[in-house]
Amino acid sequence: MKTKDKLHLSKVNFLLLLLAAILLIVGYFIMSLNEIAVSPVILCAVYVCLIPIALLYQPKKR
Repeated sequence: MKTKDKLHLSKVNFLLLLLAAILLIVGYFIMSLNEIAVSPVILCAVYVCLIPIALLYQPKKR
């Protein structure tokens, strides 16, 4: 019987995901203030870069 391979997320992964969540909240808050120059840059950076890095990063094994 095969066991399902789970995501092995470390403390660093969870910290990066927390940072991504905070930046998403900040980006949407800035967007609610009608600042349409800064918020799309923040949101795109989080969705395209930070979240995938947070999910795919694996620390080096010693």
